[in-house]
Amino acid sequence: MKTNQWQRKISSAVIAFALLLGTAIILSTTAQAQYPQYPNDRNAQGRRDRRANDDNRQARRGRNWDGYGNFGGSPQLRQTALNAGYNEGMKQGHKDRNRRNNYGFQGQSAYQKATKDYNSRLGDREIYRRYFREAYENGFSDGVNGY
Repeated sequence: MKTNQWQRKISSAVIAFALLLGTAIILSTTAQAQYPQYPNDRNAQGRRDRRANDDNRQARRGRNWDGYGNFGGSPQLRQTALNAGYNEGMKQGHKDRNRRNNYGFQGQSAYQKATKDYNSRLGDREIYRRYFREAYENGFSDGVNGY
Protein backbone atom coordinates (compact mmCIF):
# COMPACT_ATOMS: atom_id res chain seq x y z
CA MET A 1 0.00 0.00 0.00
CA LYS A 2 2.76 2.42 0.92
CA THR A 3 4.62 1.69 -2.32
CA ASN A 4 1.54 2.77 -4.32
CA GLN A 5 1.50 6.12 -2.50
CA TRP A 6 5.20 6.64 -3.13
CA GLN A 7 4.81 5.67 -6.78
CA ARG A 8 1.99 8.22 -7.18
CA LYS A 9 4.04 10.94 -5.49
CA ILE A 10 7.08 10.19 -7.63
CA SER A 11 5.05 10.04 -10.84
CA SER A 12 3.33 13.35 -9.93
CA ALA A 13 6.72 14.95 -9.32
CA VAL A 14 8.05 13.63 -12.65
CA ILE A 15 5.00 14.99 -14.52
CA ALA A 16 5.31 18.39 -12.80
CA PHE A 17 9.02 18.55 -13.64
CA ALA A 18 8.31 17.61 -17.28
CA LEU A 19 5.68 20.35 -17.55
CA LEU A 20 8.06 22.95 -16.13
CA LEU A 21 10.86 21.84 -18.43
CA GLY A 22 8.56 21.94 -21.46
CA THR A 23 7.34 25.42 -20.57
CA ALA A 24 10.91 26.68 -20.18
CA ILE A 25 11.88 25.27 -23.58
CA ILE A 26 8.88 26.85 -25.30
CA LEU A 27 9.50 30.26 -23.71
CA SER A 28 13.17 30.30 -24.66
CA THR A 29 12.28 29.38 -28.25
CA THR A 30 9.82 32.29 -28.42
CA ALA A 31 12.44 34.72 -27.14
CA GLN A 32 14.95 33.55 -29.73
CA ALA A 33 12.37 33.90 -32.50
CA GLN A 34 11.91 37.56 -31.61
CA TYR A 35 15.64 38.21 -31.77
CA PRO A 36 17.21 35.87 -34.31
CA GLN A 37 20.84 34.96 -33.90
CA TYR A 38 23.34 36.39 -36.34
CA PRO A 39 26.36 34.07 -36.10
CA ASN A 40 28.70 36.37 -38.03
CA ASP A 41 27.36 39.63 -36.63
CA ARG A 42 29.02 41.09 -33.56
CA ASN A 43 26.55 43.99 -33.40
CA ALA A 44 23.37 41.91 -33.04
CA GLN A 45 23.13 42.58 -29.30
CA GLY A 46 23.58 46.29 -29.88
CA ARG A 47 20.79 46.27 -32.45
CA ARG A 48 18.49 44.47 -30.04
CA ASP A 49 19.29 46.98 -27.30
CA ARG A 50 18.64 49.95 -29.60
CA ARG A 51 15.36 48.42 -30.78
CA ALA A 52 14.25 47.95 -27.17
CA ASN A 53 15.21 51.55 -26.33
CA ASP A 54 13.31 52.87 -29.36
CA ASP A 55 10.23 50.87 -28.35
CA ASN A 56 10.41 52.29 -24.82
CA ARG A 57 10.86 55.84 -26.12
CA GLN A 58 7.85 55.48 -28.41
CA ALA A 59 5.71 54.13 -25.57
CA ARG A 60 6.55 57.13 -23.36
CA ARG A 61 5.60 59.70 -25.97
CA GLY A 62 1.89 58.98 -25.81
CA ARG A 63 -0.89 58.78 -28.33
CA ASN A 64 -0.27 59.29 -32.04
CA TRP A 65 3.37 60.27 -31.77
CA ASP A 66 4.33 61.25 -35.29
CA GLY A 67 6.19 64.49 -34.79
CA TYR A 68 3.07 66.67 -34.78
CA GLY A 69 1.65 68.44 -31.77
CA ASN A 70 -1.40 67.20 -29.93
CA PHE A 71 -3.89 70.06 -29.85
CA GLY A 72 -6.89 67.91 -28.95
CA GLY A 73 -9.87 67.03 -31.09
CA SER A 74 -10.98 63.66 -32.32
CA PRO A 75 -8.56 61.26 -34.00
CA GLN A 76 -10.53 61.67 -37.25
CA LEU A 77 -10.20 65.47 -37.14
CA ARG A 78 -6.48 65.21 -36.46
CA GLN A 79 -5.75 62.67 -39.19
CA THR A 80 -7.90 64.41 -41.80
CA ALA A 81 -6.22 67.76 -41.12
CA LEU A 82 -2.72 66.27 -41.16
CA ASN A 83 -3.34 64.42 -44.42
CA ALA A 84 -4.97 67.39 -46.15
CA GLY A 85 -2.35 69.87 -44.93
CA TYR A 86 0.60 67.70 -45.86
CA ASN A 87 -0.78 66.94 -49.33
CA GLU A 88 -1.56 70.59 -50.09
CA GLY A 89 1.85 71.68 -48.82
CA MET A 90 3.55 69.01 -50.89
CA LYS A 91 1.74 70.14 -54.06
CA GLN A 92 2.67 73.77 -53.50
CA GLY A 93 6.26 72.85 -52.63
CA HIS A 94 6.60 70.91 -55.88
CA LYS A 95 5.19 73.84 -57.84
CA ASP A 96 7.58 76.30 -56.21
CA ARG A 97 10.50 73.96 -56.78
CA ASN A 98 9.68 73.51 -60.46
CA ARG A 99 9.23 77.27 -60.93
CA ARG A 100 12.29 78.01 -58.81
CA ASN A 101 10.23 80.27 -56.54
CA ASN A 102 11.29 80.99 -53.01
CA TYR A 103 8.10 82.68 -51.88
CA GLY A 104 7.45 80.38 -48.95
CA PHE A 105 4.18 78.97 -47.76
CA GLN A 106 2.77 81.69 -45.48
CA GLY A 107 1.38 83.69 -48.40
CA GLN A 108 -0.44 80.74 -49.94
CA SER A 109 -4.23 80.89 -49.71
CA ALA A 110 -4.48 77.17 -48.81
CA TYR A 111 -2.18 77.77 -45.83
CA GLN A 112 -4.03 80.91 -44.72
CA LYS A 113 -7.50 79.37 -44.97
CA ALA A 114 -6.42 75.92 -43.72
CA THR A 115 -9.87 74.43 -44.20
CA LYS A 116 -9.41 72.03 -47.13
CA ASP A 117 -11.39 68.82 -46.47
CA TYR A 118 -12.81 70.30 -43.25
CA ASN A 119 -16.30 69.20 -42.25
CA SER A 120 -18.14 70.47 -39.18
CA ARG A 121 -18.85 66.86 -38.16
CA LEU A 122 -15.13 66.47 -37.45
CA GLY A 123 -15.16 69.03 -34.65
CA ASP A 124 -13.60 72.40 -33.87
CA ARG A 125 -12.42 74.31 -36.95
CA GLU A 126 -9.58 76.13 -35.16
CA ILE A 127 -8.05 72.88 -33.93
CA TYR A 128 -8.33 71.55 -37.49
CA ARG A 129 -6.55 74.64 -38.81
CA ARG A 130 -3.66 74.22 -36.36
CA TYR A 131 -3.08 70.62 -37.44
CA PHE A 132 -3.49 71.55 -41.11
CA ARG A 133 -0.93 74.35 -40.96
CA GLU A 134 1.63 72.27 -39.10
CA ALA A 135 1.34 69.48 -41.68
CA TYR A 136 1.32 71.99 -44.56
CA GLU A 137 4.72 73.31 -43.45
CA ASN A 138 6.20 69.79 -43.46
CA GLY A 139 4.64 68.92 -46.80
CA PHE A 140 5.85 72.16 -48.35
CA SER A 141 9.37 71.56 -47.08
CA ASP A 142 9.37 68.02 -48.47
CA GLY A 143 8.00 69.22 -51.82
CA VAL A 144 10.61 71.98 -52.18
CA ASN A 145 13.37 69.51 -51.30
CA GLY A 146 12.17 67.04 -53.93
CA TYR A 147 10.77 64.25 -51.77
